[in-house]
Amino acid sequence: MRFLSTLFLLVVIVLWSSCRNDFESGPSTGNLQFSIDTLFLDTVFTNIGSSTYSFKVYNRTNDDFTIPSIALERGESSNYRLNVDGIPGKSFENIQVLAKDSIFVFVETTTDITDQTNDLEFIYTDRILFDPNGSQQDVDLVTLVKDAVFLFPSRDAMTGDVETLLLGLDDENNEIRIEGFFLEDNQLNFTNEKPYVIYGYAAVPGGKTLVIDPGARIHFHADSGIIVANNGTLEVNGELSTDPELMENEVIFEGDRLEPEFSDIPGQWGTIWLTAGSTGHTINHATIKNATAGILMDSNDGGSIPTLTIRNTQIYNSANVGLLARTGNILGENLVINNAGQVSLNCSLGGTYNFNHCTFTNYSSIGSGFRQLPTVLIDNNIQISESEVVVADLLAANFTDCIIYSNQDLELILSKIDGTAFNYNFKNCLIRFNDFNNQFTDDPLYDFSNTSLYEDIILNEDPDFKDPFENMLNIGDNSAANGQASTPTFGADILGVTRSTTAPDIGAYESIVFDQGN
Repeated sequence: MRFLSTLFLLVVIVLWSSCRNDFESGPSTGNLQFSIDTLFLDTVFTNIGSSTYSFKVYNRTNDDFTIPSIALERGESSNYRLNVDGIPGKSFENIQVLAKDSIFVFVETTTDITDQTNDLEFIYTDRILFDPNGSQQDVDLVTLVKDAVFLFPSRDAMTGDVETLLLGLDDENNEIRIEGFFLEDNQLNFTNEKPYVIYGYAAVPGGKTLVIDPGARIHFHADSGIIVANNGTLEVNGELSTDPELMENEVIFEGDRLEPEFSDIPGQWGTIWLTAGSTGHTINHATIKNATAGILMDSNDGGSIPTLTIRNTQIYNSANVGLLARTGNILGENLVINNAGQVSLNCSLGGTYNFNHCTFTNYSSIGSGFRQLPTVLIDNNIQISESEVVVADLLAANFTDCIIYSNQDLELILSKIDGTAFNYNFKNCLIRFNDFNNQFTDDPLYDFSNTSLYEDIILNEDPDFKDPFENMLNIGDNSAANGQASTPTFGADILGVTRSTTAPDIGAYESIVFDQGN
């Protein structure tokens, strides 16, 4: 009997509580408070969904109340989508907010710019109206929408299969394919008129050249990139901007999420893939950021001139590697690579490499924040199974006036297989190589006193970077690299600053005097 009485009392309490929620909450009377009065959803491309944004609605009174209605001013035609206190929709009724409590409102948008204007970008706005038929209050919604050229693989109307590219055959003779498409002749010139948004891998056909004009902006969706086929060519024609802070003539490769929180997230897209047999690539004044691998280069074209010439270019925030070349032939000048999950520069499986006035660092916090590999890795071998190692001659790896430095002790590793060519030379370079455990003391590869391999090397001295964790690799007036480059040296630094003819600086940047506090 006592148990039944207790159970009856609990039922009464529950029923009383629910009745109180349903019937004792009066309507709000213009007494809502909001965490913001205008919600900016940042910039999105047309027809690409935004991130989810949120704000809070507060009841700071001592009484429960109900908001009679919440609705988008544009109604069901609005391009915004709401979720109010866990309920999706575009209009809501009788939303209760308890005393001294709050609710969340989540907002997203997908907007088609062609339905709104002929401009390349426009501001799309709406308002969320709270109690519009009574004591109306509102929160403004604002989004900048950009038009773009969208490039993507076709989809079979009958099967729904997406177009793919054949990469080759595996060990069991099965096809290896990747989602992608070949660019048509009228798509082989990327201009600066509109940004480009690429889904899948845009392939440059054999015998064709993809020309990218100064100021072009190329954005990639997840698992997308550019792939250059046998005898194809990539030509990136960025130019030095009149104002280096604006970078308006630079070519930028990055992901398609434009919100600020995505600006430095690694691995948002795949890579720029220069396949074996592709030829004559040039990249000038470009930034390649937030890829899985910034540039992946398979082999070289067999000619005497570099297969890839890359100048005045920055590669940042790569999930795995900044520049990976296997048996490549590369000339790099004023090249900056920083922040990679594994290695910033990997000259792998031999090849020919000449780097002048480059800055290679890796202040990466990707993953655990501790790297197993150095900033620069040079090898002439690759292990493809437990019992098989493929080797190739390292014909040349010449680093002149370069900085190889970061926040770990050993930032240069050389891996050689005996009986193969392994030719390398470092001249007037600043290198971090603190062999505290003496594991390389007797290794002739690291004999820094051998002037045929290492000439005028500065070991383990501070390059005085401005802010390497934020990809600011300018060197200051106190840098150990100041005035230590070889002479004569070529032209200007990555920012167009003329180099000293008598005492140029090591690395991609001529030194500056930092503002106080920097």
